[in-house]
Amino acid sequence: MSRETIRISVRFLIASGATVALFLAIAAAYFLRRKIWTAAQLWVVSASIAGLPLHDGDLIFQTSQSAQSVAIQKATGSPYSHMGLVFLRDGQPYVLEASATVRYTPLARWVLRGVGHHFVVKRLLDANEVLTPAAVDRLKQSAATLIGRPYDLTFEWSDDRIYCSELVWKIYDRALGIQIGKLQRIRDFNLTDPVVASVMKQRYGTAVPLDEPVISPVAMFDSPLLASVTSQ
Repeated sequence: MSRETIRISVRFLIASGATVALFLAIAAAYFLRRKIWTAAQLWVVSASIAGLPLHDGDLIFQTSQSAQSVAIQKATGSPYSHMGLVFLRDGQPYVLEASATVRYTPLARWVLRGVGHHFVVKRLLDANEVLTPAAVDRLKQSAATLIGRPYDLTFEWSDDRIYCSELVWKIYDRALGIQIGKLQRIRDFNLTDPVVASVMKQRYGTAVPLDEPVISPVAMFDSPLLASVTSQ
């Protein structure tokens, strides 16, 4: 049942003098259907990712369905507009991400949010030597200092607010001294694209901080320090 169908149903119920109970029954059926459908999708995604060779500290990339995703893709010239850091918690894979806030999200739910449920996992080339249990603990400790920070819509290089690639870059840099991807400036991106220009005007007005340091998902994706692990 679509939103338009619900609106038509509401108008019909009001016009026909139907009871509130009947309306609530229709609404409940709609939301129950959505819940069942989401549960089914999660089951399918969970089955598809079961047994993947994931390790603590893996980097994961996707094309987000967020409102700003297209602008990020056009500005950076890459389909990958969102990323996070994989950690195993009680044996289950989670993604540490900066979304509305910095948080841990079950991998299946994270994958479900991406376009086509597509994702790519990458890992340090020398992960077997570098990502020792002690090193992973340092990554987790660094991550813990940023949990709960709000998402940064203006991509500032401070810890007050955090965006996705900034989160992963800073965790690796601070915990292990490893800088994955080259920092750029806002001026280095494609700011002339109409979609990008519109978003920039909404967020900055005429005062765009062109020299603000930025790390993009594609800069980390293309880092020579990483190797692809799996892709779906």
